[in-house]
Amino acid sequence: MIVAAVILFLFAGSASLMFLRKLPAIVALPILALGIGLVEVIAGHLSLNDFLLVVVANGAERLVEPMIIIIFGGTISVVLQKSGVAENLVKLGAELAGSSPLAVSLVVVAIVGLLFTTITGLGAVIMIATIVLPILASVGVREEVAGGILLFGISVGGILNVNNWAVYKTVLTIGPTTISSYALLLFLVLIPVTIVYIVIELWRSRLIHFDSSRALRAASYLLGAVVIGVLGYIFLKSVNFNPVLTLARYLFEFLGIALLLYVLYDRFSAFRKGNESEVKWYCYLIPLVPLVLILVFHVEYIASFLIGFVYSILVTLRPGSVQLTTRSLVEGVEGVAPVIVLIIEIGMLLSSILGPSPGGPGSGHFASSVAGGGHAWPVLTDMRPIFRLVIPHTFWEYTLGFGLLAPLALYRGPMNVWGLGYGVAGILMSTGQLSANAIMGILMSMSIVQGISDPTNTQNVWLANELGVDVNSLMWRTLPYAWVTAFAGLIIAGLRFF
Repeated sequence: MIVAAVILFLFAGSASLMFLRKLPAIVALPILALGIGLVEVIAGHLSLNDFLLVVVANGAERLVEPMIIIIFGGTISVVLQKSGVAENLVKLGAELAGSSPLAVSLVVVAIVGLLFTTITGLGAVIMIATIVLPILASVGVREEVAGGILLFGISVGGILNVNNWAVYKTVLTIGPTTISSYALLLFLVLIPVTIVYIVIELWRSRLIHFDSSRALRAASYLLGAVVIGVLGYIFLKSVNFNPVLTLARYLFEFLGIALLLYVLYDRFSAFRKGNESEVKWYCYLIPLVPLVLILVFHVEYIASFLIGFVYSILVTLRPGSVQLTTRSLVEGVEGVAPVIVLIIEIGMLLSSILGPSPGGPGSGHFASSVAGGGHAWPVLTDMRPIFRLVIPHTFWEYTLGFGLLAPLALYRGPMNVWGLGYGVAGILMSTGQLSANAIMGILMSMSIVQGISDPTNTQNVWLANELGVDVNSLMWRTLPYAWVTAFAGLIIAGLRFF
């Protein structure tokens, strides 16, 4: 019991220091991971060699698949930026939307969401924001509202970003289909919430006007669309559409081959005519390629991103493409280096709590919550009795309990997926009382609050500085909507997994 109390103290102390912004996550995570292991070493439950083998060696390589996927995602992100595809897409959307603040805001969210299904990193945010913010300002959208629109767009795309799915898949050892199906449901929830945010904030800014009857009618239409979408999704999941899905897959294969042949022909023609630098319509499909390969053809994550990278180079082929490829690989890795370091540290924290991963260093001697055989990992043995007392046992304890805790995803709090969130997930897994799917629902719902409203996010800090507003004002303006989405996500997860 004393060992468990010391580990809890370390966990609470690290969470408090990050919450108070006294210690960055990139420093706190390895300190906590090493501290948990050393407590067991001092208590005599773990040898120093086993501590180094499991916590350090196993932890550093535990999440290698997400790291590789993030690197490929970073390279595609650089291609989109350097080739002008992202910039052209945003400008094209703004031109089509005209001068209506509502239309421009909705188009901006849609395009930013599309781009961020694939691209990542502060560099991508800066590049897109420098285009989007002046467009929103030109139609009269206020600074805080414009920042919120961009953050909602990033989060809409982030839900469908396979980079994030890969971490859930590896950490929780659950299937890609389970992750993608829940992410799509959460996506269906966030879309109407985003629209409501835009409409209300533009109305508060007096950029749009409507009477109460029109507002009620629009709200009923929106609610009806959400209900129909969710019911339609449930219906499609419950009916056997295998013949139709097989036919649809063949159709996608045919369209894919036709697209590839057309791209090859068009690029050859462009070289002959000397207009190879022109951005063509098929360049705008780059963010969708990995997503379609995973959702439709069930291609593995790494292979999907590699194919997506090859496609991005092919459709932007021009003199200097070799240099573009090299720059994309180098700058792509540089851009995601902080994320990779965090993922390595998260792996160490998971190994310190759960023990070694199957097949990794130390797995032959120790058993984790997901690996059979070997001796029990001492941290699991010490912590299980305590955490079994606070694990939710009913649907309402699950949804309301974690829903009320959603603000703890802010300021690198204990529910922040890029803070201690995966450590909490490891503790929940160690009890054996919550399924991995239910834990995924918690993390993905909390990520909405973190991704949109967290003042410690680099994109939030940069946006606030660029717009000349306080970063906390962005948080207070967006938090109610993000919190509602997190609650809805937990309800869906509770209905499906609890």
